[in-house]
Amino acid sequence: MQSGSGPNVVEGYLTAAGFRFGIVASRFNDFIVKSLLDGALDAIERHGGDLGGVDVVWVPGSYEIPLVARRLALSGRYDAVVCLGAVIRGATAHFDYVAGGAASGISSAALEADLPVIFGVITTENIEQAIERAGTKSGNKGFEAAANAIEMASLMQRLDESAPREATRGASQVP
Repeated sequence: MQSGSGPNVVEGYLTAAGFRFGIVASRFNDFIVKSLLDGALDAIERHGGDLGGVDVVWVPGSYEIPLVARRLALSGRYDAVVCLGAVIRGATAHFDYVAGGAASGISSAALEADLPVIFGVITTENIEQAIERAGTKSGNKGFEAAANAIEMASLMQRLDESAPREATRGASQVP
């Protein structure tokens, strides 16, 4: 390695201009999810995005988010999909099934679609923690999820822009 040389670093930018976003929001615990949605829309708008380029799709609960997130991600209409929900622990194992299913399904949707599908489902022990994460003491996790979507959409675009060089370089190595 030559002295003074360093790695090529590729990062996304927090600029939403020109990107389209799909948001999947859970109606269950909507008193929390509506605050997460407000935060997500605020993040997109504050980072230069056009809210006319945002589609919000409501689903019954967090367990239903992955199916719709996958459909949106595969549609070709969006640069990123944001998933918003609130799963609050109760006295049964239901919390574990819903939270685990949502997390696994959202991850699978992203990998299958090769598109950022952001996990903005908060999982809390009680309502007080959910309220804190939806815009009070702990900030707004919906805002954070949308900011992650913006950065990832930008990063994926930058990686796509560099793909032809990489594909060309890789092709020369194939016999």
